[in-house]
Amino acid sequence: MAWAVRRDHHHMVVPVPIQSPLGSELLVDIDPRERLRSAHVVGDDGHRRSAGAAAAEVLGVLPRTQGLARLAHRLPGTTALLYRVVAKRRNGFGRLVSNEARLSADRLLQASSVTTATQLEVRSRSTI
Repeated sequence: MAWAVRRDHHHMVVPVPIQSPLGSELLVDIDPRERLRSAHVVGDDGHRRSAGAAAAEVLGVLPRTQGLARLAHRLPGTTALLYRVVAKRRNGFGRLVSNEARLSADRLLQASSVTTATQLEVRSRSTI
């Protein structure tokens, strides 16, 4: 997620911790034990995409990854498969990230995340 936030110069991506009050509200229809299994994107229209479809949405709003997003949208089965492969190995990939990089990502996400509906509304108004 921090990777996307760093590249989101137009502030289109609003990180919401899944376990925050707003995260729980946005994902109310997903069993709490299942919420952390994948990433989720909730659009302004309330439509939710998860896993590979969520990754495709995020890629679509970042300036240099829109071509990759188009490909991901055209090949949803392949995108979902790639997402599952990476997600199942996230611990292994995580070992490749230095502690310094992990702390930097955590600080960035903490600074840019919203956790309540009020914060989201204020942020949405400031980016229009």
